[in-house]
Amino acid sequence: MSQRRVTMGDVAAKAGVHVTTVSLALRNHPRLPEATRLRIQGLAERMGYRPDPVLRALIAYRARARARRTQPTLAYVTNWKTRFGWRRVTAHPEFFGGADMMAARLGYRLEHFWMREPGLSHERLSDVLVARGITGLIVASHGREMGDTLDLDWDRFCAVKIDYFPHRPVLHNVTNNQCDAIRVALQKAASLGYRRAGFVMHRGWDQAVDNLWMAGCLCEQQHMAPVERVPPHIFPGAEPAARWLNESDEPVEPDPGPFAAWLRAEKPDVIVSKGSFVLPLLRRLGLRVPRDVAFIDVFLERMDGTVAGVRQNHAEVGATAVEILEGQLQLNRLGIPEIPTTTFVDGTWFGGATCPARAGRRRPRTAPAVKTRA
Repeated sequence: MSQRRVTMGDVAAKAGVHVTTVSLALRNHPRLPEATRLRIQGLAERMGYRPDPVLRALIAYRARARARRTQPTLAYVTNWKTRFGWRRVTAHPEFFGGADMMAARLGYRLEHFWMREPGLSHERLSDVLVARGITGLIVASHGREMGDTLDLDWDRFCAVKIDYFPHRPVLHNVTNNQCDAIRVALQKAASLGYRRAGFVMHRGWDQAVDNLWMAGCLCEQQHMAPVERVPPHIFPGAEPAARWLNESDEPVEPDPGPFAAWLRAEKPDVIVSKGSFVLPLLRRLGLRVPRDVAFIDVFLERMDGTVAGVRQNHAEVGATAVEILEGQLQLNRLGIPEIPTTTFVDGTWFGGATCPARAGRRRPRTAPAVKTRA
């Protein structure tokens, strides 16, 4: 005979409180004194209480479906050099769009807060958010200053970060899977018959994602024959750091001299990069794609078959961040997480005319591969 499931009412009876008090305690609600929350949580654990996931899903559904008198607000906190400069940078507008769409779907309003608003200190922003009843924060579109710390009154907020800046505090994080994107691109190049794939990346863009672009490239190269390994072209040079630790909204492309020297020395048959980095230079050098060198874009924007590459699903990153934040809000998990998590959103491969299959396509690789996308 199966043992009867311990209910919230059983815990309430044992603790001598109302079932609502037990519910608040198990959700770590700040309305209850900490001592009361801990006492009831400990009692529930000893009694073997486990929440019913089906019931919790039904309660969450009813809460979202019920018309709210006041629509709750989530804060979208940015720290770019201008209030909306991030709207002109790859990925960031789509991060916001995805977050805004998911917030509306879940019954929230998403409001933008700019950290460099005149007179707005970290302490002042904390007070403004609390006064507005805003406890859920999406931290996104922050500049690349390595030492900056977002010093809000974190014990009063739930927060999820998009991408890697600021590095402090360490929050739950959602980002594109750059390591997987470059591996998929290199695997697709090999399957189409290309033997020397050359990776080109801006040093600051690689640094901005904790060097995951380079990590994916070097990882995939371990499965190649030594003669097929093309050293990546990382630009600009390592010094001075101020050249690449910046928030430039201007188009970025390699210095033509070192890039041309790399092409002559390494002779890649396909280049894997961002189109705005290399396509203008290839045209200036009189090289045609794909006749002289094929091209794969790992920041693919046009899925019409003209360009081959990996589309990074930026809107899904923003949407996922809001979903995770709502879960934190439902459980009232305020403060900096003791064990932060990172959620990677995979890209999607699209074939295109810039990287056609070559005659005499190479043999299948024998090393295990990461998954690729049709």
